[in-house]
Amino acid sequence: MSVKDVAERAGVSVGTVSNVLNRPEKVSPATVERVLEAIDAIGFVRNDAARQLRAGRSNSIGMVVLDISNPFFTDVARGAEARAAEERLTVLLGNSEENADREKSYLDLFEEQRVYGVLISPVGNDQSRLERLLRRGIPTVLVDRQTDDDRFSSVAVDDVAGGYLAVRHLLDTGRRRIVFVGGPDDLRQVSDRLAGAHQAVAEVEGAKLEVLPTEALTVLQGQQAGENIRGRSLETRPDAVFAANDLLAMGVLQALNMLGGVPVPDEIALIGYDDIDFASAAVVPLSSIRQPSALIGHTAVDLLVREAAAQGGFEHEHVVFQPQLVVRESTAPSSGTRSIDKGRSSFARGAAARPTR
Repeated sequence: MSVKDVAERAGVSVGTVSNVLNRPEKVSPATVERVLEAIDAIGFVRNDAARQLRAGRSNSIGMVVLDISNPFFTDVARGAEARAAEERLTVLLGNSEENADREKSYLDLFEEQRVYGVLISPVGNDQSRLERLLRRGIPTVLVDRQTDDDRFSSVAVDDVAGGYLAVRHLLDTGRRRIVFVGGPDDLRQVSDRLAGAHQAVAEVEGAKLEVLPTEALTVLQGQQAGENIRGRSLETRPDAVFAANDLLAMGVLQALNMLGGVPVPDEIALIGYDDIDFASAAVVPLSSIRQPSALIGHTAVDLLVREAAAQGGFEHEHVVFQPQLVVRESTAPSSGTRSIDKGRSSFARGAAARPTR
């Protein structure tokens, strides 16, 4: 069945059917209803591939995230999907799993599909593949990645500030021997959070920061890091751990508190990053650095839509949100009265969202 068949059944022109499918606001409600009834009656299914060839662009946004098993990226994708729906767009989600070759395969696929635009949390710093998308007229927005590159718009959180908040909090509770758990170090998010941690430690005399690298930002890698720490003597153990994300922190918590008999926070304070839902539900509620994950996705699509509409005349924007410190039981002082609530959070600190250009 074709659009022509629908038009004949509904007693309207082919152009009217096209408007009902693509721009229903231009057609009277009564006509829209008649056309939709005709579509249902004859079982018409639009040929979206043909429509894309005529328009030169689809109604789909290609999105590539680093790790879809991380609830942070799931929430970012949900925010993007909600904003895309407002524009009658859909989101095609790809999971690079922090693998550059896998990321390239998704970008190749999205280019072949002539997507409306691309949202991406890049694996590394090589942007040559993204430059090719720009040359093909495909708008591209970097997500969860700060950049000074004026060729791309970007949406991110100030991870240097987040790393500083996390370690400054540990220092304020009296901890001085801190381990940073995270990796790989070629991920900008990891290196920025570590940079903030170094800044905080540099401000306190006698404080030390050790880096314990991981191959990925996963619970399993966190468990392995926790086992490393648990196996040390009391003299060489840290008194605090800053994990580069909450999944790592959950793994460290399991290795120390549940499996190893090293109680958190009595012997080792622990703070994560992202403030995923699991953080507040952990056996020991986890202190974390909160990011506005859904808002990041929403803002990324908003920038993409505006750039696509400008057709080359868009001034790229770099939106940076400020993180918040959320304090829970995992960073309670090791002695004295604990005043930290075991609920969702007892304390949150950080500046409001601050978009910059």
